[in-house]
Amino acid sequence: MRGTLRVVLPNYPHHIIQRGHNREVGFAGDEDYLYYLENTGELRESFGCKVYACCLMTNHLHLIVDPDE
Repeated sequence: MRGTLRVVLPNYPHHIIQRGHNREVGFAGDEDYLYYLENTGELRESFGCKVYACCLMTNHLHLIVDPDE
């Protein structure tokens, strides 16, 4: 399902929430959390984003991301 369109403003952080399907567990163990954080770091570098905060929980996560660096 497609999400709503967002206005992207330079130097304006976005609160991103990602949930598992039917709120099912997405992070079963420490290796899942580490894998997600490693990928987030690589994507941050590739796209030039700033990640101000990250909160990973078993069935969802929150990110505060600035799309422009």
